[in-house]
Amino acid sequence: MSLQWQCIIVDCADPQELGPWWAELLGWRITHTSEKEVVLEPPLGSPQDGVSPDILFVKVPEGKSVKNRLHLDLRPDDQAAEVARAEALGAKRADVGQDDSSSWIVMNDPAGNEFCILRAFTPEELATL
Repeated sequence: MSLQWQCIIVDCADPQELGPWWAELLGWRITHTSEKEVVLEPPLGSPQDGVSPDILFVKVPEGKSVKNRLHLDLRPDDQAAEVARAEALGAKRADVGQDDSSSWIVMNDPAGNEFCILRAFTPEELATL
């Protein structure tokens, strides 16, 4: 196959605000910044380094107006702790129509972009990975 997934792009009003917010949430590093964009990559030498796609925050003039068509799902070791940490960083819980039995929690970043914090894998699920 000749294609490789390089990055996911997030349109936003202020990459200098949103990029560092996501870097803090994910524990990733900022590898490029300019007035119009910020690039995040996994920590140098981590298992994700060179494997996970970069995240590129790009400045756009229009604001977010509808639910995202694409969003990130994040898998924690401890869902409650990561939801609390995301909220302490400024994330807010969001309702996009999920029901009360959902095992994930939908959140909005400071710019209103949705993301989900999934439940942790069970020990049995981890054993099959």
